[in-house]
Amino acid sequence: MNAYKVELLVLDFDGLGEKGVVDALENVRYPNRCISPSVMNIDCRDIGEWDDSHPLNHHGKAPAEYERLFGG
Repeated sequence: MNAYKVELLVLDFDGLGEKGVVDALENVRYPNRCISPSVMNIDCRDIGEWDDSHPLNHHGKAPAEYERLFGG
């Protein structure tokens, strides 16, 4: 499974891939067009198989795992 850094963390449960994640973020019709995101940069890391014990699934462990994966 992949995780993407777009200044927010997206867990790709459905295997959308980088283009699919960008499309999903940019093409959602937000209520009253309250935001209009444009992805300027995206970074991808393979995080292995997902299960409920994955560090990104735990608030206390997620920051350290994010740092390990993306280097801040």
